Amino acid sequence: MYEDEDARLNAIGIRVVTDDDAPLTRAECIRIARRMHVAGHKVIGFIPTTASVAVPPVAIQLGIALTELTGSTIAVVDANVRWPGLAGLTATGATGTTDSVFKTSWIRGSLALLSPPHSERAGEAVPQLARLLLDGCDLFAHVLVDLTGFDLLGEHASAAACMDTVVLLARASRTRENQLLTMRKAVPKNRFMGVLLVG
Repeated sequence: MYEDEDARLNAIGIRVVTDDDAPLTRAECIRIARRMHVAGHKVIGFIPTTASVAVPPVAIQLGIALTELTGSTIAVVDANVRWPGLAGLTATGATGTTDSVFKTSWIRGSLALLSPPHSERAGEAVPQLARLLLDGCDLFAHVLVDLTGFDLLGEHASAAACMDTVVLLARASRTRENQLLTMRKAVPKNRFMGVLLVG
């Protein structure tokens, strides 16, 4: 059913988790998606705690789980306008407004990717993201935002303020407590949802 879409994801190194090949990982994705949905947060930001944590594969897996769990339209936003990690998935002819750096591509069923097709200036990241979230996300039940790169810009707090909630992504058995505490301080207390261990 999703062979072409899954092939596009595989081409950029993201393998869609299924019940056949990784049932425990798939069950965990569904569990996390259910928790996010029940919490009632629409815009959920994901901040990597170290450079070795990749947000895009996690956001896409959770986005797929949310579409299947809720039957709703879900968006994954590649907000890293300096080094877009998912630009390879942005389809030719992707839609978007002329004043936004984000273009919309449908990547699997009712899962959309909002991504800059090329890099932008560093100072444009938070204003463009805020504009997108205010004006361009009415269609989506949940919006999962990759906030990779914002630490380099010193804009984690500003970006987190645009979210309903924020999740820190950490590597199991690799990310140290001091790294988590440092990143936790960059997130406003009323926006912090928790830490998700991957890998």
